[in-house]
Amino acid sequence: MKVLSIAIGADHGGVDLKSHLVAALKAAGHTVRDFGTDGTASVDYPDFAAPVSAAVTAGEADFGVLVCGTGIGMQIAANRNPGIRATVLHNTTEARLTRAHNNANIACFGGRTIGVEVALDALNVFLSTPYEGGRHDRRLAKIERPVA
Repeated sequence: MKVLSIAIGADHGGVDLKSHLVAALKAAGHTVRDFGTDGTASVDYPDFAAPVSAAVTAGEADFGVLVCGTGIGMQIAANRNPGIRATVLHNTTEARLTRAHNNANIACFGGRTIGVEVALDALNVFLSTPYEGGRHDRRLAKIERPVA
């Protein structure tokens, strides 16, 4: 796998899983920009989804990774940003298909809902799966259109 630049963030519900993901990403040789949090004190997930999303849309990171209790809050917050296609992952099949068909650029995980090994496997597949393009381009263009 080529070396990637990854922006990562978590709230208090995802900080433990984030630490495992960061360690694995660095061990694989990827560049990791960690936007926090680093403790278990209650914080607000949108405060971490915003800078990770900004790094991805600005091209400062190839991909983003966000972790909260379920991954859902992070996904919602990240998807409010134009150009972001964030998805909650539970397994490698979702990781492969969301990259291949949806060109997702932020992987979200639930620190309270997924095991470390499953998350690591899903993240590896997410980062290594190319976007297929073709018929999917038309669909993504419809997503990117402003809502009337």
